[in-house]
Amino acid sequence: MRRYRSIAYQAQSVPTMEGAGVKLRRAFGFRDPSRFDPFLLLDDFRGDEPDDYIKGFPWHPHRGIETITYMLEGSAEHGDSLGNKGVIGPGAVQWMTAGSGIIHQEMPKPGEDGRMGGFQLWANLPRASKMMDPRYQELDADQIPEVEIEGGRVKVVAGSVAGVRGPVQDVVIEPEYLDLELGPGAVYEHPTTPGHTQIAYVVTGQASFGAQDEGRSQQVPARTVLLFGDGEALRIETGDEPVHALLISGKPLKEPIAWQGPIVMNTQEELATAFEEYQRGTFIKVKN
Repeated sequence: MRRYRSIAYQAQSVPTMEGAGVKLRRAFGFRDPSRFDPFLLLDDFRGDEPDDYIKGFPWHPHRGIETITYMLEGSAEHGDSLGNKGVIGPGAVQWMTAGSGIIHQEMPKPGEDGRMGGFQLWANLPRASKMMDPRYQELDADQIPEVEIEGGRVKVVAGSVAGVRGPVQDVVIEPEYLDLELGPGAVYEHPTTPGHTQIAYVVTGQASFGAQDEGRSQQVPARTVLLFGDGEALRIETGDEPVHALLISGKPLKEPIAWQGPIVMNTQEELATAFEEYQRGTFIKVKN
């Protein structure tokens, strides 16, 4: 019998303002950095009014982490200190490994209907990889495979579903990043890696997570983040309405975390060095 994962922690995302005045909802981040290890932060930045997001996220540094931007609607124009630039369009993903340091900006733009929406996930890098050279894995919507399942579909950014692997690979934390849509009355069971951190974020609709016959199933509304206990599979059941959710997992690092703003290191000394280098203009280690 499969050992299903049950909910260990859940919370509604919280309205927050970031960047130059972007209104978003934070699912988790900053309060307890070890709870979601190896993940640090998840922001839901969907908006109907351009004034709520158009000022974007001007130039700022990152070191020691990976930032994963996934757009649903509208787009995000990006550029960095190494001369890279481009546009993350609807359905596209940018998996940016900041490594030793990068300075970049992300400027959201509305679609034709004025809407913009997406998510940004921060994943921690292990001590041995924190000072690696920065890199990108950029994927257009048509590069992300979609798997039809009973009652719905799954877009596979990283990890695998029914033998179909996502295009994001060679990442230390062995991540899984899935975009799941289920219709009414559907049941989906997804195998999970024991020992890996498993997260779900309900984008729209509501669903039950867990094994009903074990008394651990629970209806969860939209804009809720879930952290699961260990197990071999994740069971999701919908009711009378469709559900859209993100399923995210990764291998915990179990390392010390020293975190301030956009920089995450292992010690306070390393953190202080990073900010000193930023002030002195020696933050960037790789030249274009």
